Amino acid sequence: MQKSNIKEHIITVASKLFYTNGYNATGINEIIAKSEIAKATLYHHFKSKEDVCVAYLEVRHLKFMDDLKNYISDKNEGKQKLVGIFDFLRDLYRQGDFHGCWGIKTLGELPPENEKIVSVIQRQKKELLLFLGEIVGDTIANISLAETEKISGGLYLLYEGAITESHLHRNDWPIHLAKSIAPSIFAESKLK
Repeated sequence: MQKSNIKEHIITVASKLFYTNGYNATGINEIIAKSEIAKATLYHHFKSKEDVCVAYLEVRHLKFMDDLKNYISDKNEGKQKLVGIFDFLRDLYRQGDFHGCWGIKTLGELPPENEKIVSVIQRQKKELLLFLGEIVGDTIANISLAETEKISGGLYLLYEGAITESHLHRNDWPIHLAKSIAPSIFAESKLK
């Protein structure tokens, strides 16, 4: 296996373990064993478990954002673009391997002083929020920056609540409820 393939393989294995079992419950030796590599190989590519986790978060987030952007771009009308994140989340939930938000799940296991991973998760959440702001700006006519932030922030909070509660209750009703509430956030706005 080539070096880049080995690194990707380690990230893939670690991703499944971190997402399913959690960051703290996944040991570096388990990652090595499931990856079928030597300890030296893992440490050649990553300095620590923390670095493996950062790579996991980055890969997971990039795929999520690419998939979400493609999903939303296929929506035709303004309202469908604005609530499309909930349809996307519903589809993620229905794939069967749903354990909530990988970032928030990881965050909940970290000590407060772990700034490296926390800053990655914060940056990723800000990127999602900015993307929602782009959708709002592209969909609603004559909208101010303050109103864009209010609507995109509301959609973001509904999304975050829906993903967490769907995982907690092992049911997709929070996603459907969030989607039904979302239009009230932009009800007074004129869609393009």
